[in-house]
Amino acid sequence: MKNGSETKVLAQRAEFLAEHDAEFFAALPASAAVFVLRGEDANAEPYVSKTSNLRRRMIRLLSAAEGATKRLNLRDRVRWLEYSPVGSDFEAGYVLYRVLRETFPSTYEKRLRLRPAPLVKLILDNEYPRVTVTTRIASMRKAAGEGSARARYYGPFATRATAEQFANDSLDFFLIRRCTDDLHPDPAFPGCVYSEMKMCMAPCFKGCTDEAYANEVERVEHYLSSGGRSLVTEIAAARDKASEDLAFETAAAMHVKLEKLNAVRGQLPELVRRLDRLTAVMVQPSHEPESVTLFRIESGVISPPVQLHISTKQTVGEVKTPTSMEARITESLATAQDPDVRSAVEWIEHLAILKRWYYRTSKLGELFLADDKGELPMRRIVRGVSRVFKGEKPQGDLSETSKEYWIMRGSETEKGESKN
Repeated sequence: MKNGSETKVLAQRAEFLAEHDAEFFAALPASAAVFVLRGEDANAEPYVSKTSNLRRRMIRLLSAAEGATKRLNLRDRVRWLEYSPVGSDFEAGYVLYRVLRETFPSTYEKRLRLRPAPLVKLILDNEYPRVTVTTRIASMRKAAGEGSARARYYGPFATRATAEQFANDSLDFFLIRRCTDDLHPDPAFPGCVYSEMKMCMAPCFKGCTDEAYANEVERVEHYLSSGGRSLVTEIAAARDKASEDLAFETAAAMHVKLEKLNAVRGQLPELVRRLDRLTAVMVQPSHEPESVTLFRIESGVISPPVQLHISTKQTVGEVKTPTSMEARITESLATAQDPDVRSAVEWIEHLAILKRWYYRTSKLGELFLADDKGELPMRRIVRGVSRVFKGEKPQGDLSETSKEYWIMRGSETEKGESKN
């Protein structure tokens, strides 16, 4: 067996000899794992899968066949087993993705059947920027805002329908175009239904200056990047100013507009962020005793898992003293390997894995997102580590993905602006 045929992802490797199969099976863990079975020929196609019980699966695949059976048996074809124990379904899916991508670079997409994550895209490199919904990222540099070709991506959303509804409902508060054509402004052009309804600045027939349109696009970008909070602040300020000026009808209209905006923001899950600001930590159960598994997420890209040993103590001289959980979490995250994501396709795949887990109705583990300054909620992470380690359920009554939560956040922002 050539070393070059080994996967770089899986941690354990064992040789299978049919005459010593009992010892081979006994040495394997009876727990969940991702594995690869290889034959003598390094160029032969391997068998890649995941299982909830590695020992039981190997007994089924590699034991001597009993009589005539249609059950898959690889006893005469396998020489090497490579595997990594996993502690959760999310970790199993993530490790399996990495193994399949490395082992079958041209066909792994069909094997995984990942559904791309829908994103709201603000196209900024067009002369007249617009918003659209997509499941592709044109390039990593473009998404990062580098060079002349720029775009902003926001997501991931659960479905394309929810992304389109949020985008359409949000654009009702702004006057940028919704058409998809490359515009060549002509004063003789009759316009469209949106310009007739005064819902578009109509750059198609020079209904506005380029500077005015650019300012409106900037408002849209601030709105999407802040999760709608920038517009809440703007409308709340306009309402309060109208009240001070005794323009009560205007103030009432602004209040109705604010309530409508909060309803739109209520559609927005907490996970949806500007992609280059999507920073988080995921806590999952671990296959190791007295431990949990941490995943560091930067710009929506998932780093390989690291183990956090709950009972670890720091040695000072000859005395072991306990260290704070926050410090241990920070140290563990610092050891996480940077993901080797080299293309926009890989970026989308990581988002698809994250989306698939997050929008499940029932899921294991917890996710903690960074705030607008990129700072992680360490106290909440500590409590989450404790819950995951003990097998307790997340705090569901105060779910930050619920519509009521975001409406509440909007009301709090509105009250704060009123006091100021």
